[in-house]
Amino acid sequence: MPSLCRAMWIVLSLLLPLSDGILSLDKLNMCMDAKHQKKDPGPEGKLYLQCNPWRDNACCTANTSEEAHSDNSFLYNFNWNHCGVMSRECKKHFIQDTCFYECSPHLGPWIQKVDQTWRKERILDVPLCKEDCHDWWEDCKNDYTCKSNWHKGWDWTTGINKCPENSKCVKWTQVYPTPKAMCEQIWSNSYRYTTYAKTSGRCMQLWFTGPNPNKKVAEYYLNNAQQQQSFALTTLLFLVACLSVMIY
Repeated sequence: MPSLCRAMWIVLSLLLPLSDGILSLDKLNMCMDAKHQKKDPGPEGKLYLQCNPWRDNACCTANTSEEAHSDNSFLYNFNWNHCGVMSRECKKHFIQDTCFYECSPHLGPWIQKVDQTWRKERILDVPLCKEDCHDWWEDCKNDYTCKSNWHKGWDWTTGINKCPENSKCVKWTQVYPTPKAMCEQIWSNSYRYTTYAKTSGRCMQLWFTGPNPNKKVAEYYLNNAQQQQSFALTTLLFLVACLSVMIY
């Protein structure tokens, strides 16, 4: 009986990993089902300024990339200047963040289903490179805001976001005392702070030049997750099969 169980374990171990490549293909090159993303990624030859690095394979259109740079963008009617004029240094990171969100075709491992009027999918816990998070916080630390989570809780009565009643505009560092606090809180944990450097291949880059480095990162996390799932499923099937043999 033990030898039969061992043989079944070997067979299951060999068969299950064969499905990994098939499962991963779609998630390595896909667009979110959200407000402005295209259905499928593809080349966009004239993406605007900070969105240009995604031109070879993008989930955003040229028009979306241009609007990402506008103070009065139709994308979300979001007012960056809700606590006075946002500094130029700080704003460039939010433009890059918008380009990353709208244009990235390699966010599949972190896409989650949501039930919201303006999107059916979102990203959750995307691992950001340490440099990107620290530079973002450093360039915004002298700015002001009235909220820690910018996804919800605003006053939208005028059609654009305003600070909620009884809130106060305070210095950035009072709301976000660390880069980790900012990166994880500002968009409802869309991002996860990491201590990985850009050279590690273990974190997603908001800023890059040349070929998009994020595909290899997504592939690493996707394969790692699938290996864990395969092991768990293999173990479960093994236990069920052995139990069945013992019973009969």
